[in-house]
Amino acid sequence: MPWTCSQGPHAQSLAVNACARPTAPTAMSAHVDHAGAISTVEEQRARWQRKRVRTAEELVETERKYVEQLGLVTTYFVEILKAKGTLRQDIRESIFGPIKSIYQANEALLQSLDGGQFGDGFEDFCLHLDLYKRYTDGLEQASKVLQVQVKKNKSFARFKRLQEGRPDFQGLKLEELLPLPLQRVLHYKHLLRDLTENTSPDTLEFQQLTRAVRAVSEVAQYIHDNARSHENYLQVVRVQKLLKGRKTKVLVPGRVYIREGWLTTVPQKGEEMKHKMFFLFSDILLMTKPCHPLHPVNSDKFCCQSLYPLEECAVEKVFGHTKSQGGLISLSFEREKLLLMSTDQDDINDWFRCLSSAIGQLKAQHTIVQRKENLRKEPKHIAQATTSGERFNPPGERKRNLNKDALHDQGVSHPVPCQPWCPSVSEETLPKKAKLCEINNPTLRFQGDTGAPAPSSGDKTGGSCVIL
Repeated sequence: MPWTCSQGPHAQSLAVNACARPTAPTAMSAHVDHAGAISTVEEQRARWQRKRVRTAEELVETERKYVEQLGLVTTYFVEILKAKGTLRQDIRESIFGPIKSIYQANEALLQSLDGGQFGDGFEDFCLHLDLYKRYTDGLEQASKVLQVQVKKNKSFARFKRLQEGRPDFQGLKLEELLPLPLQRVLHYKHLLRDLTENTSPDTLEFQQLTRAVRAVSEVAQYIHDNARSHENYLQVVRVQKLLKGRKTKVLVPGRVYIREGWLTTVPQKGEEMKHKMFFLFSDILLMTKPCHPLHPVNSDKFCCQSLYPLEECAVEKVFGHTKSQGGLISLSFEREKLLLMSTDQDDINDWFRCLSSAIGQLKAQHTIVQRKENLRKEPKHIAQATTSGERFNPPGERKRNLNKDALHDQGVSHPVPCQPWCPSVSEETLPKKAKLCEINNPTLRFQGDTGAPAPSSGDKTGGSCVIL
């Protein structure tokens, strides 16, 4: 009778387990896995190549448009104004700056990009990035001079309108074309980063693009810092104009504007709460009140009531930690304490955050400056020794000197090499221990003292001396 396999549930589970057992890898399966890994790497490289091509195309197209716009400013404004003499040379240079040199540098860059030489092109272009820094420094002054010339110089204003009306300008004004170099540097930063990320690291072009990204990022940061500094300057000037009179000087170098807003002061005693306008800077807090609305001159200004230095301030949130309506913060100074309240919890939280940050940064800067000053100063014991003319000895040297003095007081001396002669020493100059030894034992004498008078100091024929 032929053997048959049982079809029960136990037999089915055995069959499933037998099928699920791992099998040893064969040569075909290993080949398939290796081929799959190769295909995955090739797909990733193909993706990188497609991204690189798209970024390169965008870079070339935007560079061509940018060079065309620089050419419009150089040809129709800089060159023609120079030929006609409509503006003086100093005024023309203050308005346009090194824009002609920038145009020439970008023309050379565009030629390299059209030839596909991105690494070489940007490596040569980075040598001219200082032109963009110079242009950044003079752009604000250029805008002011341009506004003045448009208002006062009628011939220049007419020339400007005619040039801007050309079809090549496509409705763009000169004021819109002058900031283009700064915007282009910020655009370079992102395009170069994308291009570098999709370039093979084993190539020379990758190294060139990496250096270019670093150089362009540095100039972009310089432009960003310059813009922030100018914006802060405008804010500080605006606050200075809002204050009545000239007693309160807000426009100070290094001072940074943070924020402003209305807050309610809570008095310590039973007085009325008052609404005050506060201006927060990096080192001070101004509390002001609005001038009388019927004042003929200062109706829209504020009168400064108190100026609080943040260096001696401690801020604490009294209430407003939870999601409630409003909050209260406490500001403690050396001679005064302020309680500021707002019904808007987000507003009071932002005030607390800004105050805490400004106080922390100010104290950190003060600590660093104080440490530097302490390092520059000499220790007191060194300074006193130097001013008194005494020689300064280190602690170890001083201890050794003290030990020597103690030994000398005890009559113990170090051995001294014998000399060919020794001058006579009187009893008055001998140590106490030597005198006592001489009294107790009279035989302990100088060899020259044998009844004869001791030799004089000038006599070099005497005997030698014995040191006790």
